[in-house]
Parts: sequence; C-alpha cells; structure tokens
Amino acid sequence: MPVSRFESPLTGGHPNSLGNTVSVVDEVLADRALLAELVACYRSEDAVVRLRVSSAVKRVAQQQPEWVAAHIDDLLGWVAQVDQASTKWTLSILFVLLDAHMTPPQRDAAIALMKANLHYDDWIVQNTTAESLAHFARQRPELAAWLLPELRTMTTSRHKSVRGRAQKLLTSLGIPEPP
Repeated sequence: MPVSRFESPLTGGHPNSLGNTVSVVDEVLADRALLAELVACYRSEDAVVRLRVSSAVKRVAQQQPEWVAAHIDDLLGWVAQVDQASTKWTLSILFVLLDAHMTPPQRDAAIALMKANLHYDDWIVQNTTAESLAHFARQRPELAAWLLPELRTMTTSRHKSVRGRAQKLLTSLGIPEPP
C-alpha cells in the first residue's frame, strides 16, 4: 500500500535520475494541500522514493518556504529519524531555506540535529551540514566556537571535497589557512 499518491510516480528508473520529481513538484506548487502527501513519502520503504522526496521538498521550499515551514515539526521529528544520507543532507539545506520561518526552539532543534549529523559517514552530508551550520554560526558565537574545532578536524578528512569545504568555511568564518 503506497504511503501517498506520490509514491508511485516517484518510483523506478535510475536511482540518480529525477524521474517524475519535477512533475510532482509542479502538482504540489499548484495545490499546497498536497504537500503533506509529499512529505508522507518519507515513510516509503523505497530509498529511491525517499531520495526523490528530498529533491521535491527542497524544490518546493525554494519557491514556497512558508509552505514547507508548516511541516518543520515533522521534518525535525519523524523525518529526521530516516537513516538515509539524502534525507540528512536535504534537512540541512531546508533548515537554511526555512531559517526565517522557524521559531527559536525549532532553530535550536535544527542546529542540534545538524551537530549530530555533521560526521555522518557520507561526504555530501558532511559538506552540506557544515555549510548550514556555518550559516547559523554567523549569528551565534557559541555555535561558531563549537563549529571551529569540528571544521579543523574535517580538514583532515579522507574526502578531498570535505577537506576543501572545511577550509573554505574556516576562511569564511575568519580563520586563516594554516601556514
């Protein structure tokens, strides 16, 4: 039994393709009430569906952030429990997109979740989470103090992109490159 009307259109094809993601986004943008059904697809057993849901929700948030913000408690709750890299990296992107729409407790919960996900064993999760944490650290000195040593550690990552991103973020936060 599908978890939503969108599960079937988001199924199949090559895992790295968008499949029908764009048409699903168009449907949701035409009818805000369908967003809850799209978010429900995070409950799918199919990892490809969950990957495409992440892409779709991000695309909706880029155009209608307040719509997705209405689902922030689900994103911070049961969706955050999904153990899939694409979900974790999308959540970090969404938290930046939704920053202006979150309450202070929601923002605190988002930051706590990203801190927990920062060293998840996936280079995209590490890069996007570090970037999102840096966004929030620019307004929160206590978060910046926590993040700086984490970024220094990340400059020794086995992943070249993680090393480079960490150094770039250190520089953007005013920490010069080591000699």
